[in-house]
Amino acid sequence: MNTSDGENPHHIKAVFFDIDGTLISFKTGKIPESTQNALKKLREKGIKVIVATGRSINSLHHISHLEFDGFITFNGAYCVTTSRELISRYTIAPADIESLIRYAGEAPLSYSLMYEDKVEINDATPEVVGMYAHVNLPVPPVHTEYIDMENVLQANIFLRPEAEEEFMEKVMPNSISSRWTPLFADVNAGGITKQLGIENFCTHFGIDTADTMAFGDGGNDISMLKFVKIGVAMGNANDAVKQIADFVTDEVDEHGIERALIRFGLL
Repeated sequence: MNTSDGENPHHIKAVFFDIDGTLISFKTGKIPESTQNALKKLREKGIKVIVATGRSINSLHHISHLEFDGFITFNGAYCVTTSRELISRYTIAPADIESLIRYAGEAPLSYSLMYEDKVEINDATPEVVGMYAHVNLPVPPVHTEYIDMENVLQANIFLRPEAEEEFMEKVMPNSISSRWTPLFADVNAGGITKQLGIENFCTHFGIDTADTMAFGDGGNDISMLKFVKIGVAMGNANDAVKQIADFVTDEVDEHGIERALIRFGLL
């Protein structure tokens, strides 16, 4: 894809960024300085800079020193502006949560339930502990006897990729799954994706979706990379993400975000 001469030739008005493996390096656990400077320059030009993550709204402290215009969290299930003005909120069907808990009581299955104000897990296996260490987050508490089934925004299901399709059909048929790691699948209410989060933010800000760009590296980023005008896969992205992207940039630690923004005339 070739760009024309001139500043912002694609008339991009909003850029959406995944966090883990995109803004934050899995190698260092930090955001490269080149990325921090690039985000600042975008906002100085009046371009909206919005996070699009599978993380909880309360697990963003790694990026709290940076300025954003909004946050798509829980893979699109909970969207808020920087001032915490609620844009949209979608919970998983209680019947699916009940089915998940019943299934885990009969078979060895680890899971977490993610709410607006907390995250709970059913057990702290080495896999679960290792996953939270991987994204530099504390291990959530094991839930007590009472489980709130009405307000779950996202679940993390620790099962093998090859078992995912059958599990979703039988146990959580009203929900959808996506995956950015072989360790677990993110589960959200049916129809909820980062793409929907982008649509809701574009409506809120009055931006045409044809004037958007996004960066990602995992399976849960595919919907948004295909949806925006320019979908950029990081060099460290998995092959499925690279195949659907409009452009594959360098890895996080090789200034991939800055280089792609320059490539498309935004910097």
